[in-house]
Amino acid sequence: MAIIKPDWSAPLSVQALVTTRQGGVSIAPYSSWNLGDHVGDDPKSVAANRTLLRTLLPANPLWLKQVHGTVVSTPAKRSLSPSDAIEADAAITNQVNEVLAVMTADCLPIFFSNEEGNIVGLAHAGWRGLCSGVIENTVAELLQLMPHSSANELIAWMGPAIGPDAFEVGEDVYAAFAESGFTFTSNAFEAISGKPGKYFANLYVLAQARLSALGVKHISGGNFCTFADRNRFFSHRRDATSGRFASLIWFTQ
Repeated sequence: MAIIKPDWSAPLSVQALVTTRQGGVSIAPYSSWNLGDHVGDDPKSVAANRTLLRTLLPANPLWLKQVHGTVVSTPAKRSLSPSDAIEADAAITNQVNEVLAVMTADCLPIFFSNEEGNIVGLAHAGWRGLCSGVIENTVAELLQLMPHSSANELIAWMGPAIGPDAFEVGEDVYAAFAESGFTFTSNAFEAISGKPGKYFANLYVLAQARLSALGVKHISGGNFCTFADRNRFFSHRRDATSGRFASLIWFTQ
C-alpha cells in the first residue's frame, strides 16, 4: 500500500495521510486500491480495500456522504444523531483518535490542524464547494472549538487535486466565482487559446486565496495533479469511470 503524508508544520500529535491507487485488490478500471463504495466497483473488493486501510488507522474512518456542498460535520452534530449517515463535505473533531475522511478523484482535500494539535479538520473542496463556502464553513466550525483563538492559529495543507494545466472549465464556472462576491487573482483562471469561453481553473490558487482571506497564514501543499499522475491517483475527469482515494486525519494523545 502506497500512501502520501502531508509535508506541513502540524504538531507531532496530528496524524494524516492520503492513500493512492496502489496496493489494493480492485481490478480495472478501479485498480487497485479503490475505497469508494459508490462508483460501481465490486463491493467485496471495496470492503477488502477498506480492511487494508484500517491497518493504518487507530479506528474506523468517519466516512461522509459527500454531495459537493458546504455542510460541516461536528462532534456536537454527530452526538445528536450517532447512527445516521453523515451527509457533509467536511468534518472536524476534538476527540482523540477519531479518524476523519474524505474521498476524492480530482476535487481538493484540505487538511486542518490547530497549533496545539488537539483539533483537526478535513474538507472536500471541488469547485462547487469552494465557490459556495465549504472552506469558510470549516474554518468557522474549527474556531467554535477554539475559544479565544483566531484563524491565524490554524495550519492548512492542500492535498492531491486536479492541477491547473488539466482542469478545463466553461464560462459557467468562471461566472459562478465572479458572481460569488469573492475576489480572486488573475491566475485563478487562464483563458484557453482557441477555445472561447473555456478556462483552466486553478483549485489550489482559489483555495489559498480563500484561506488567506480568512486569516489562515500557515498554508502548504498544492503540488499535485491527479489528472497527470495516472500511476498514483484516480481521476474522474481523466477516466470517467474511476475509483476514489482517501484523505484521512486524526490526532493522538
